[in-house]
Amino acid sequence: MPTYISLINFTQKGAEAIKDGPKRLDAAKQRLRDAGAEMKAFYLVTGQYDAVSIIEAPNDEVATKLAMGTAALGFVRTQTCRAFAEDDYRKMAASL
Repeated sequence: MPTYISLINFTQKGAEAIKDGPKRLDAAKQRLRDAGAEMKAFYLVTGQYDAVSIIEAPNDEVATKLAMGTAALGFVRTQTCRAFAEDDYRKMAASL
C-alpha cells in the first residue's frame, strides 16, 4: 500500500482541547481502519510542526478523503505527502 506522511499542526480549538487529544488519535486510527488504511506511526514533535503521522492507504483518493475528514473536525491542520520507499526511489532513479 502507498505510504503518506502528514505534518500536523494543532488549531486553536485543538490546543484548547489537548487533554482529549489521545481520544481523538484513537478515533482517527479507527477511521483509518474503517477506510482500509492504517496509521503506522504517530510522533509528537518539536519545531515547526506539532506532530507527524505515517499512514498507509490503498490509494491517493482514500488518503485525501481521510485528510479532508480530519480537517473538517477542526482540531488540526495537515500537510500530507505521498512517500516513496528507498526501493521505489532506486527503481525510479535507475529508469532515468
